[in-house]
Amino acid sequence: MTEETPGFDEKPDVPSGATPDDAEPKAAPQEGAAPAGDATAQIAGLTAQLDQSRKALDERTADLQRLQAEFQNYRRRVERDRITVKEIAIANLLTELLPTLDDIGRAREHGELLGGFKSVAESLETVAAKMGLQQFGKEGEPFDPTIHEALMHSYAPDVTETTCVAILQPGYRIGERTIRPARVAVAEPQPGAQTVKAEDGSEAGDDKDNGPEEG
Repeated sequence: MTEETPGFDEKPDVPSGATPDDAEPKAAPQEGAAPAGDATAQIAGLTAQLDQSRKALDERTADLQRLQAEFQNYRRRVERDRITVKEIAIANLLTELLPTLDDIGRAREHGELLGGFKSVAESLETVAAKMGLQQFGKEGEPFDPTIHEALMHSYAPDVTETTCVAILQPGYRIGERTIRPARVAVAEPQPGAQTVKAEDGSEAGDDKDNGPEEG
């Protein structure tokens, strides 16, 4: 019976001519290691996902910009409508006051704007002016059918175009908006009258009846 010597491990037999390293067992390849081809496929997949994410981000950004533009347009439209409604309300109010302003004007022309009535009338005119009401219409200005309403018509030898010769009722506007045209009397040049220039450059009427008298 053979006794085993304690403290010594048995080593595998090494063939003659082999080095001790040959006796060491080789490590097995690690499990789960991906080949080079699989790594390339993973990178390509991640790149495709990144491109899709970028495309989705661009689409969402474009949607947000479109919504912001629509909101800005909506705000401008609301503000424009608010201003329009305000102007219409002011115009309606001032239109109702025009007969009163006409009465004040007639009283002023006849010297009847006196005392407390004068103070109240001037205060009313001041408030109307602050709200943007402007009076227009003057004698001698050319007739403009867009802002004048002709109530009387005549001919005059001293006009060269249709002219407002009397303001029967003043016109009123708010900014560029006319709320009442000026009611006027107009005069036109005499039919058949022509304007000729004398040698000194002045204009004179060409009247056939003013020819030289026969001796």
